[in-house]
Amino acid sequence: MKPVEPQERAAKAPPPRRGRSAAFGFVFATAVMNAVSFGLMIPVLPNLVRSFFGGADAAATASAADWQFVFGVTWGLMQFVSGPLLGLLSDRYGRRPVMLISILGLGADFLFMAFAPSLPWLLIGRIFNGLTASSISTANAYVADITAPEARARRFGWLGAAFSVGFLLGPAAGGFLATIPVHIGPLALASLRTPFVVAAGLCAVNWVYGLIVLPESLPPERRLRAVDWRKANPLASLALLRSHADLLPLAGVNFLFLLACQVLPNIFVLYTTLRYHWSLPFLGATFIATGVLGILVQSFVVAPTVGRLGQQGAVILGSTAGMLGFLIFALAPTSSVYFVGMPLFALSGLIQPGLQGLMTVRVTGAEQGRLQGANQSLGGVSAILGPTLFPNTFAWALRHAPLVPGLPILIASALLAACAALTARFGARRSSLSAPG
Repeated sequence: MKPVEPQERAAKAPPPRRGRSAAFGFVFATAVMNAVSFGLMIPVLPNLVRSFFGGADAAATASAADWQFVFGVTWGLMQFVSGPLLGLLSDRYGRRPVMLISILGLGADFLFMAFAPSLPWLLIGRIFNGLTASSISTANAYVADITAPEARARRFGWLGAAFSVGFLLGPAAGGFLATIPVHIGPLALASLRTPFVVAAGLCAVNWVYGLIVLPESLPPERRLRAVDWRKANPLASLALLRSHADLLPLAGVNFLFLLACQVLPNIFVLYTTLRYHWSLPFLGATFIATGVLGILVQSFVVAPTVGRLGQQGAVILGSTAGMLGFLIFALAPTSSVYFVGMPLFALSGLIQPGLQGLMTVRVTGAEQGRLQGANQSLGGVSAILGPTLFPNTFAWALRHAPLVPGLPILIASALLAACAALTARFGARRSSLSAPG
């Protein structure tokens, strides 16, 4: 009798058992803790980098932007290389061990940031984190494992809300902690290092929590029988995106969205502190407002929007609103005008839930890890191009076109306009494959 291949076995697998649906609560809590630990460094790391140049003027800011480019490209390259391998390993051995490895890598990165005596040591931490970081992509595969296709957009919205909660608490706490110096025995750390010590501790708690509490979502009978190392090649892994009808255009939308999202992590703190003179506490308050808006959108807007407009409509609406929000951010002459764009930009939270819903139903259960690994590779490419494009554009604008400091944000706005156009063109097409939860 002909043996059943893993993909065929996954296609015949039954829907998720009700008991396993409760596991979403565990991955939700893990996502919150991970986002809190990551959010702690957002308002602090750019200023830590800038501190190595001894000032906060335009020259030091431009130099810090140059190093943001180095950090971002290095991290993205590591993601591009490791993403497919981690996705395959999660399809073969389960999601749980890959998530635990990712948390350890993030914790090690924070320790490097806390104690690094120079910028090259900070770079080593980013390399280590980039090689192991896959918590978001593995969490997406986890959700796909335990959720029926028709309910995935709502679950992905809740997962997005978990990250919004983390980014609400993390940056605010980071801004506060950055005012408190740390003394560990004879070792004294500057206050800018404190958030990283706390973040490393949160990662340790998160890892222990996952080790003890988090159940595995992928049962042995639905796993790959063996790892095909040829598919671990980052370029070969992208072949999956061409192997199912209509998946490649959606991957293009995902890539453009991820690239646009690179603009704020790369220049937001430098941009707003220079143009609007925001302090660290004010940045923390702004992150709180952004997090609250994100939670409201993910918790109360995603499901009704998907129900009324469908997943394609949700992506188009989110892309259009994000485009307008970016446009306001780029052109706002004052803080008050900048804040007008925040509610509009918050609606970009519709993009990922709708897009993940559209993409996950086009692959089988045994391919969810590969899909998320390929998406992570795209994220790695965006993380290479984003720091190449946005900080360099920002530094160029400061040196040569100071009247247009928001130029990189204008570029991000154009990318989201392209997302809306591509989704309108290709999002309605469906393949005949419907992957089980």
